Amino acid sequence: MTSKTNQTAPADLMASIARKHLFIETLEERKSDSLDFHEVSVWGVKAALEAACAAGLAAAQEAK
Repeated sequence: MTSKTNQTAPADLMASIARKHLFIETLEERKSDSLDFHEVSVWGVKAALEAACAAGLAAAQEAK
C-alpha cells in the first residue's frame, strides 16, 4: 500500500518548482483568470523544466 507521503510527494515537488522558478504561489485552481493564468519568462520555464528533469533522474536513480 502506498503511503500518503509517497502520494503527495510529486505534487509537493511540482508546487515547489512552480514557486521557486515561476513565482506561482499555488497550483490549485482558484477559478479566477487573474489568479489562474500567469505570465512567465522563458528562462523561468527553462529552469522549471530543468528542475523537473533533475528530480525525475534522481527518482529513477533511487528506484534502482
